[in-house]
Amino acid sequence: MSSPAILVENVTVHYGEVLALDSASLTVDAARICGLIGMNGSGKSTLFKVIMGMIKPDAGRVLIGGQSPTRARKEGGIGYVPQSEDVDWQFPLSVRDVVMMGRYGHQGFTRRPSKADRAAVDLALDRVELGEYAERQIGQLSGGQKKRAFVARGIAQGATMMLLDEPFAGVDKRSEATITRLLRELASDGCTILISTHDLHALPNLCDEAVLLMRRVLMHGAPELVLQPENLAMAFGLDVLNRDLPVPPHPAVTAAVVHPAAAGASAIIESRG
Repeated sequence: MSSPAILVENVTVHYGEVLALDSASLTVDAARICGLIGMNGSGKSTLFKVIMGMIKPDAGRVLIGGQSPTRARKEGGIGYVPQSEDVDWQFPLSVRDVVMMGRYGHQGFTRRPSKADRAAVDLALDRVELGEYAERQIGQLSGGQKKRAFVARGIAQGATMMLLDEPFAGVDKRSEATITRLLRELASDGCTILISTHDLHALPNLCDEAVLLMRRVLMHGAPELVLQPENLAMAFGLDVLNRDLPVPPHPAVTAAVVHPAAAGASAIIESRG
C-alpha cells in the first residue's frame, strides 16, 4: 500500500508560550486537492511550515510521500505559491527568472541553466499561458498572472505537491477560473495540492476535500459538508443567523520564515499565523 502524500500525526507547535498547533492530525492522498480554512491565527501557515520542513514540531510527526519534509523539499518535491504581500514585486526579476528558480535543485553550484532547464521553464510557462510574458518584469503582471507564474515555478521544479497560500486574493473571476482549471489539471496528472484560503465560495468547484482548522483539525471531509454553517461556527464563531458565538482564544502567531532564493534573487517572506 502506497504512503499518503501528506501525513500529519498529532503535531503540536509552540512559539514561546503561544500554542499554534495542538495535536493536529491530517492525511491527504496523492492527486487530491484539499482546501484548508480557518481564522487568522488558527494555525494554517504554521501547518504549511511544518509540511515544508521549515519548522520542527514539538511533538508528533510529518511524512511527505513517506519521507521527511526536509528531504522532500530538498529533492524538489514541494512547490510553494506565496501570498502576494509576501513578495517584493519591484525586484528586477523577469517572469522567466522566477520560473527558473524552480530548476535550482537540478543545477550545479554555478546554477547555470542547461538546455533541459530552459526547456522545462518554457513548457511550464506555456502550460500556465504566460509564454508571451516570459521576459516581462514579474511585478508588471496582473494578480492572477503572478499566481500562475509561481505555479509555473512549481511545474518546472517537478513538484509532486503544491502548497498555495491565498491563491485567489486580489484575483479577478476570469483569473480565478483559469487558476482553478490549471490546478485541476495538475491534480489529474498526480500532483497533490493543499490550498489555504479565506475564499469559501471557491472551495466546492476546486477542492475534493476541505479541512477546518482551529489549532487542531476540527473537521475533514467533502467541501459541502465542511462548509455547513453549523460546522463553520466551530472555527469562525458564527451561526446561520450571523450571531457572534464564543470562540476559544487564539492569539495570532507571527513567525517570519525566509524562503531563500538564489544569490541576487528576491527572498520570499511569510509571516502569518
